[in-house]
Amino acid sequence: MYEKLITGKTLKARGWPEGKTIGLAKAAVAHLMEDGLEREAALSRLDEVLAEPRAHLEDELLRDVAGELLRRHKVETARYEDELRPEPLPFETWGAEGIDEGAVTQMQNSLRLPISVAGALMPDAHVGYGLPIGGVLATQGAVIPYAVGVDIACRMRLSVYEVSPHLLGQKKLVLEKALRDWTAFGAGCKWSGSKRPDHEVLEDPAWKSTSLLKSLRGKAADQLGTSGTGNHFVEWGEFELPADDKELGLKAGSYLALLSHSGSRGVGFKIANEYSKLAMSEHPTLENAVRHLAWLDMDSEAGIEYWLSMELAGRFASANHYVIHQRVAEAAGLQEAAHVENHHNFAWREEMADGSIAIVHRKGATPAGLGVMGIIPGSMGDAGYVVRGKGLASSLNSASHGAGRKMGRRQAISSITKLMRDRYLQERGVTLLGGGLDESPQAYKDIEEVIAAQRDLVDVIGKFSPRIVRMASEAGDI
Repeated sequence: MYEKLITGKTLKARGWPEGKTIGLAKAAVAHLMEDGLEREAALSRLDEVLAEPRAHLEDELLRDVAGELLRRHKVETARYEDELRPEPLPFETWGAEGIDEGAVTQMQNSLRLPISVAGALMPDAHVGYGLPIGGVLATQGAVIPYAVGVDIACRMRLSVYEVSPHLLGQKKLVLEKALRDWTAFGAGCKWSGSKRPDHEVLEDPAWKSTSLLKSLRGKAADQLGTSGTGNHFVEWGEFELPADDKELGLKAGSYLALLSHSGSRGVGFKIANEYSKLAMSEHPTLENAVRHLAWLDMDSEAGIEYWLSMELAGRFASANHYVIHQRVAEAAGLQEAAHVENHHNFAWREEMADGSIAIVHRKGATPAGLGVMGIIPGSMGDAGYVVRGKGLASSLNSASHGAGRKMGRRQAISSITKLMRDRYLQERGVTLLGGGLDESPQAYKDIEEVIAAQRDLVDVIGKFSPRIVRMASEAGDI
């Protein structure tokens, strides 16, 4: 209705260029008027976008038209040379005694990049591709797709139910059935027929913003409400809250809870691969040690597209967890009382200690700004923790994203037997549905030591102990 009141002629008269931009501008002004702005006020707001599109890239109603303006104008920031600094910028490390030398070297290399401004290494750190897992890197005017990772927006969600954890014993078969019936793991898994879920994220207008995202909309619909392989899981357990918490809205006590770990599935993988390859092609002279840390300028067409795609992958990952929790809880006859969730493979625009704005990449690291709640899991057999950040600037407001691996997958498979793993779980009262030997608890660092190493980064709010764990099998789907 509103679009009919704003014509292309009106917008052209106000300086808007012809073509796709006009259509996006008409849609944006229509949304603004639907939100209650008068016609002239909505047009004035649109004029602000035309004058400074960069300032509106994170506005849900205006980001599409702002992005199109920047693409059309081909606005570019000053490009950095590919030559590395002779020495890395200094950075702080937590839990250094448990971090392998390779991860430290990767962190040092990342801080030789000309775009880097700060970094930190979390106590769960281990070797990754380019940036170590557990590495936090702040850059100026550029985003590094591989520093976000191939599983964009891999995240945690904990749902708490105001019922006794004794249900884990009393209704164990019901809870197991809910997990078996309403979780799916593996690269090829998808729901079909009456089990195929729906969510408003599938109608997000960002799916139409690039040809890649258009091609991924169908994959998103197929994979909504599913989980990946590896260390991804959905598990029932006991949540212990030692003190009343106003933010959670819960009194001290023990509760039944559901914890999940997964990301943006094939959507994030495709986005990461596409833009990582593009970034590497734009920086062909980077040294081999940092070739996976090739970057995209934030105001370049590719940089804008990646950022919009990354944020959409984040919303999709969040929707995945929401769908899983809603369906599993409904099958078990439960109603959520509180929840906590966070990304740990993502990039954010954040203010640094000196007041400047940087792009903070957390690859396997949990946001831990002042008062920010997050989840740090252990393993299939060990506790995880709900934490509240202390906002320490030297850690770039970050904490670990888990216990962190002390064994690679091959080493774990060759050195840990099924008997060893199952005995460990049995001693802790854990039932495992699926799960490969590479995810055995013995392959991970001691979560208690990892938490102790970052007491200056977070306050522990509550403890989650897994009891019924659902994961992919070694072969993938189960």
